[in-house]
This record gives sequence, structure tokens and C-alpha cells, in this order.
Amino acid sequence: MSWRRLFAIANKEFIQMRRDRITFTIMLGIPVIQLTLFGYAINTQVDHIKMVVCDMSNSAMGRELTQRLVNTSYFDLVGEAASFREAKSRIDHEEAKAALLIPPDYPRARKRGDAQVGLIVDASDPLLASSAMSTAAQLGQVMNIEIMQGELFGSIPGQFPMDVRTRALYNPSLRSANYIVPGLIGVILTMTMVLITASAIVRERERGTLESLITTPVTKTELMLGKIVPYIVVGYIQITFVLLIARFLFDVHVQGSWLLLYSVAFLFIVASLGVGMVISTFGKTQLQTMQMAFFFFLPNILLSGFMFPIASMPWIIQKLSHILPLTYFLVVLRGIVLKGTGLFDLWSHIWPLLVFAPLIVTIGILKFSKRLG
Repeated sequence: MSWRRLFAIANKEFIQMRRDRITFTIMLGIPVIQLTLFGYAINTQVDHIKMVVCDMSNSAMGRELTQRLVNTSYFDLVGEAASFREAKSRIDHEEAKAALLIPPDYPRARKRGDAQVGLIVDASDPLLASSAMSTAAQLGQVMNIEIMQGELFGSIPGQFPMDVRTRALYNPSLRSANYIVPGLIGVILTMTMVLITASAIVRERERGTLESLITTPVTKTELMLGKIVPYIVVGYIQITFVLLIARFLFDVHVQGSWLLLYSVAFLFIVASLGVGMVISTFGKTQLQTMQMAFFFFLPNILLSGFMFPIASMPWIIQKLSHILPLTYFLVVLRGIVLKGTGLFDLWSHIWPLLVFAPLIVTIGILKFSKRLG
């Protein structure tokens, strides 16, 4: 083996790498950006859970109990409800994840020593629900000790403990499959739609067939839209397969409207294909497009709420997660599959997809025309 020839080949590769600035930047930039972003954003400790309060006692003791929960930093008070139905509606609208229910006779029951309060939690996210219920139970134990010792406001030494009862909605058994399986639909669609579209367009450019198509009477808009239509069909086939597997293998049933689910899925599929179109206009080779697609794919996995609750992330990361279409689609998926939520309750998460899908496709078409026009 000649060391001279070996170093000559290695030097050639370094020169080639330096000339291919896009690939070189991706290789060095992606690890740094992802490590910084995910290391700062990912937090397995769930806190700042949005909570509404239904205090039918309208008393100082009720306000004190509410403040005690807020002071734990595990709950953020986001509003009040006049009834249990309104509190549950706020949870269905994704305005809150938990509701504290204080009965009308709470002050008198505290003095009698048989007070009961309730905490209902949206258990479609088992990790969040477990954190909320355990925090409430621990606070109840602390207050019980203070009540027995006569240290709590309005308490009498020797009273019986106060009962803090928790109830998990939509996923009473806290099964992780109920949370993960619906989310996998969005993850699978993101991965396949973005990667397939980006690589398919660049592959035709590498082979020279894309330019040949442009010379025909077919317009560039027709060309780009015609290329993504088959993948919309593929996306629906994927959704159907996953839902069937979820039903028969994991016992996860669709509680809501199939029509609404497939309608919103269309918006998300188009949005994902549009992202792939945009990526394809930046990459010159399939390797470059795959690297850029994975750079888009990983934040969707980690920042969209698929694995980690968004509420536990820093404020700036929460805002960043709101530009990802998967963030909205996951809420819609879990709302329809687990809760049977309707269009009105989910509208605040549907309209961003309604805006994003045509916008990103339009950007992809314009960018494509600029490159090859």
C-alpha cells in the first residue's frame, strides 16, 4: 500500500467536500443545532399543567386550595368554570388539561372534617395525567397533616383528613398505547411524505427526466401537483393500515368521526408533501435532500408533543413547536381517536393546517419555477 496514493485520495475527498458546501454545512451544522435545541427543550418532568377551577363554594378556603395547587408550579390557572360541564368542555377544547372541582359546602365540610374535592385530568397523555394526579394527592396528604394538627386556615385539631379525589378522563387505565398509537399516524406520514416527495423530485432532476417534462405543454404547476397526487393516495392507505392495526392489535378504537379524521388528514398530507417539495428545491442530490428532510423530521418527533408534553418545554421552544404542522395534527388525532371530539372543539388546531397546507405547496411551486424556469 502506498501512503502517498492514500493521502492523495483523502486530499481529493476533502477538496470535494469543501466544494460541496451544502452537504458540508449540513454535516457540521445539524448536530450542533439539534444538540443545542433538544438539550434545552426536552424535559421529562411535567409541570405548568393548564388548569381551570370550578369553585362552587366561592369561599376563602376554596381560593386557598386553588392557590396551594398553583404554588406547586405543577399547575397554571387559566380560568374559571361555573359548572362541571363547562370545566369538561374547556378540557375538550384543549384550553386546559385539568379541572379542580370544589363543592358548594366545602367550607362547612372542612369544619366538619369530611371535605371532598375533585380533580379531573385529561389522561389522553398518561405522563401528564400521572403527574397531575400524584401532585394533587401529595398536596392532599400535606393538607391532611396540617388539618389534623390544626395548622390550616379554618381547621380544628383532631379533624378527619380531607379527601382529594382524582379522575382520569378518556384513558382511565393510563395506557401508553392509547397515547402513542394515534401519534404514530402523524409521525409515519411526516417521515414518508417528506422523504418520498423530496427524493422523488431530485431523482428525476438527476436523471434529466424533469427537464424533459418541462419542455412538454404541461405547466409547472400541473407537473408538481400531478407528482404529489399519487402520494396523497399512499398517505390514506398508510392511515387506514395504522388504524386497523391499532384496532385489532392494540385495542385502540376511533371514538369520533372518521370523516373528520380523514378530512384533516388530507390537509396534513398535503402540508407534508409541500415541505418535501420545498426541500427538493434546495437539494442538488438525493443525499442532500434526505439530510435536510431528517433535519425537519427530528424536531417534529421531539418538539411536537409526540413524545414529550409541550407544556414542560421552555416558552421559546413552545412557540417554535407551533410552526410545526405535526403539533396541530397530533392534537386533532388524539382528540378524535381518544375523546370523540368534534370539529368545533378542534377548530383552533385545524385552521393552522388549512392555512399551512396551500401556503407551503405554493411556495414549493414558486421555488421550483424559479429554479427551472
